[in-house]
Amino acid sequence: MALHQMAAVVIGVPNVAETSAYYAEFGLAPTSDGWFSTADGGNQLRVTPASTRRLVSFTVGVDSPDDLDRTQARLRGIGAAYERGPDRLTATDPVGGVTVALEVRPRLRQPVVPATAYNGPGRVDRTGRADGVVRTNAVRPRKLGHVVLGTTDFAMSQRFFVDGIGFKISDLMNDAGAFLRCSTDHHNLLLLKAPVSFLHHTSWQVDDIDEVGRGASRMLEDHPERHIWGLGRHHVGSNFFWYLKDPAGNFSEYYSDLDCILEDQLWKPEVFEGAKGLFNWGPPPPPSFLHPDDLAALMTGAHAP
Repeated sequence: MALHQMAAVVIGVPNVAETSAYYAEFGLAPTSDGWFSTADGGNQLRVTPASTRRLVSFTVGVDSPDDLDRTQARLRGIGAAYERGPDRLTATDPVGGVTVALEVRPRLRQPVVPATAYNGPGRVDRTGRADGVVRTNAVRPRKLGHVVLGTTDFAMSQRFFVDGIGFKISDLMNDAGAFLRCSTDHHNLLLLKAPVSFLHHTSWQVDDIDEVGRGASRMLEDHPERHIWGLGRHHVGSNFFWYLKDPAGNFSEYYSDLDCILEDQLWKPEVFEGAKGLFNWGPPPPPSFLHPDDLAALMTGAHAP
């Protein structure tokens, strides 16, 4: 597809220093120009001041100016405003005010990480102690995977992102959720029907389930209040997950083993009912995951992380 990467995200928070320290501990590396970088994706997160926590913008990679031309035509077709430069196009979701930037960028080429060897009944693929239990290095996310955005007008936001920007639908949760992709990942953007437009979480790829567990465990050692939900495995997307909460109230997810859609014609979107799409195994999602504690405060413009 012409869209090929969820390249970067900018979040606004009232407590920049505290939130920035959290993401450095999470494994994102601060850079001299104010960004946080991942191991493979480069500069992918910026934290900026805002009166309440929110998703300010995100960037999607495209292959060429011709792709920007096609997006421009789609946005015109739905009556959406945009700004166009030679290698960049920006448009704003009319519901939540999130700015989407499409930029001509080279495709992300991740180095191949050898699959972890696991033993099984009648099968010895690994001898000696498991690699996952002897690792001592700090967990470092490979790339930004996806963002999850609550919207007060689900149909209008879906029309903007699908018919306008060019995201493709991977799966649906009735009329209350849409898993959308701008790459071969199962989803790069999840839209959720909500009483207020807000950032639900950002999601960061790590190597395997051991890195999911190790990363979350280290984040919780001195801060058990950061725990939200995990360890588990999603049904939609299939990925392992563990969710934590940053000091501003945003959730952040370590994930591994996400479904990939390499050939669009071989994938048929499904519609999932209720909690079946949320998890295949693991603890059930807590109420604070489905309805974050500060939603009422966000609706009134107050801040309550």
